[in-house]
Amino acid sequence: MAGESEITAWSPGVPGISEVFHAHFVQHAYPVHTHTVWTLLILDDGVLQYDLDRHEHGTLRSQVVLLPPHVPHNGRTAAPRGFRKRVLYLPEDALDARLIGPATDQPNLRDPKLANRISRLHDTLAVPGDEFEAQSRLAFIFERLGTHLRRDVIRREPDRGLADDLRDLLDSRVVAGLPLDEAARLLHADPTHLVRAFSRRFSLPPHLYLTGRRVELARRLLLAGVPAAAVATEVGFYDQSHLTRHFKRMLGVSPARFAGRR
Repeated sequence: MAGESEITAWSPGVPGISEVFHAHFVQHAYPVHTHTVWTLLILDDGVLQYDLDRHEHGTLRSQVVLLPPHVPHNGRTAAPRGFRKRVLYLPEDALDARLIGPATDQPNLRDPKLANRISRLHDTLAVPGDEFEAQSRLAFIFERLGTHLRRDVIRREPDRGLADDLRDLLDSRVVAGLPLDEAARLLHADPTHLVRAFSRRFSLPPHLYLTGRRVELARRLLLAGVPAAAVATEVGFYDQSHLTRHFKRMLGVSPARFAGRR
C-alpha cells in the first residue's frame, strides 16, 4: 500500500547492540519521545528532519546521526518519497555518559568513513554467524565516535532537580505506573508544578515519557519472541488495543507486524 511503513527489526545477539532497525517511512512522523539507549543512524535515501532538545536538525545521506539517551526528539520526512534509514540502538553504557552533552549539541557527524563503517556493520549483522566480525567492526565505530565527541566533553555532572527525581521514579515504575498524586507526595511537590517542571526539563510531559518507555520495553519483548498478544500487560498497557494504538503512533506499524518483519 502506498505510504505504508516498511520495517525490519531484530536483536542481533552482539554485545553492544540492543536492536537493529531498518525502515522506510513515507508519511509517518515520529512524535516527541526519548530512549534509554543511544541511537546511531544512517540514511540510505531521502532527507530526515528532526528536533533534538528543542533544536531543529536535518540530515542527508552523507551524514551520521547519533542521538543520545534521555534527550527528547522527533522525526519526519522532508521529501515526497520519504526516507530510508538503518539504525543501531546501543546500550546506554556503550558510550561514556559524558558524551551525551556533545552529542546533543552536535548530533550530525559529517564523516564518510564512519558512515561506511556503519553500513558495512549492518551488512555483517544481516548474516547470522558473523557476530565476532560484527563486534570487531563495532569497536572501530566506537573509537571513531569517541574521537568526534570527546573534544567537546564538559567534565561536570549536570545539576539535578525535581524533574530528574520524577524521571527516576517513573523509570522505577514503568510497568506498574505511578499516579500523579503519589509522585507529588513522594517528592513533596504540587502536582501541577511537578508536571510543568518535567515538561520544561525534558520537552515532553511525564505521561508521554512513561508511554515511550513502555513502547521501548515492548520492542525488546517482541524481538525476544514474546507473542504480541501477551506483551501489552507485561509492559504496563491496559490491553492489546491500548498497546497497538501507542505502538503504531510511535513506529507506524502494529506490534504484530514489528515482530514479524525478520
